[in-house]
Amino acid sequence: MRQRSLTALTLAAVLAATTGCTVDRHWGGNTNTGGSGKAKVGLVTKTDTNPYFVELRNAARAAAQANGADFSALAGQFDGDNDGQVRAIENLRQQGANTILITPSSSTGVLKAIKDARDAGVLVIALDTATEPPDAVDATFATDNFAAGQQQGAYVKAALKGVPPKLLMVDGTAGSSVDTQRHTGFLKGIGLTDGSPEIKGHTAANGDQSLAQQGMENLLQRSTDINAVYSMNEPMGRGAYAALKARGLTGQIVMGSIDGGCEGVQNVKDGQYAATVMQFPKKMAEQGVLAAVEYAKTGKKPGGFVNTGSAVITDKPLPGIESHDTAWGLQNCWGGTK
Repeated sequence: MRQRSLTALTLAAVLAATTGCTVDRHWGGNTNTGGSGKAKVGLVTKTDTNPYFVELRNAARAAAQANGADFSALAGQFDGDNDGQVRAIENLRQQGANTILITPSSSTGVLKAIKDARDAGVLVIALDTATEPPDAVDATFATDNFAAGQQQGAYVKAALKGVPPKLLMVDGTAGSSVDTQRHTGFLKGIGLTDGSPEIKGHTAANGDQSLAQQGMENLLQRSTDINAVYSMNEPMGRGAYAALKARGLTGQIVMGSIDGGCEGVQNVKDGQYAATVMQFPKKMAEQGVLAAVEYAKTGKKPGGFVNTGSAVITDKPLPGIESHDTAWGLQNCWGGTK
């Protein structure tokens, strides 16, 4: 434990240097358990650069300010930085957090740090990404990622209009619960399984646009006889589109994605992909902060999984697929456009 005589400025600098994380705000003091009155909310995101997590952090900060709660945010250096998230949890406990909100990079890698925090009386809520097992945290506020993947798959299937799919899949971070749920949901929606011969190839791109483009380029070297592409999120959808465009294949492809960022909705409007499935990080963050405030006041904890919803965004509506157009999407999206 660092001495409590360190100033807030000095401790913030130490945290930034030792964790590789971003310090959004610092406050000190002993960890307070539920019922102490003052909510001290710590947020740990996967990164501090992905627009999705920027929106989640901004929404959490705004909700904390609106409800009189202290707020501090840390992040891993990259998607998959489990060690950085573990150190961030420990640092937030030292800062005196009585609630920690986390989007875990690894659904299992942070379990010991979470258990230690909960054993100390800290409320821990997963946002966006569930832990494995789910009851490793007190509650999860997130998109039903299986349902979101299923929505994407059902749309792509309908858009093919009875033509059998010849599918390439651009997956995220192998082993993460979000990647697994979206992948399996998509296959359910399009009516395939992992062993289906209609799947012509897949690549894992860790949520990164450049890796997705490289992976898609490699897949297209094997075969260009495809008519459908699954992308786990919108940055990877943009990467896949760049590779397809370079080959002159965009006109023969139905591609879907998931996120609902403003840039992604604009991509749909511009025809880069046929549809995206919007999720609502602002709602996750706001509900997490409100639960933290309630816990600080009364000691009452939330429990279980809370689905914060998803919606198909497309300008090519199809029978049997509930959707909104890109005008609605641009009114309800998150993040900025480029």
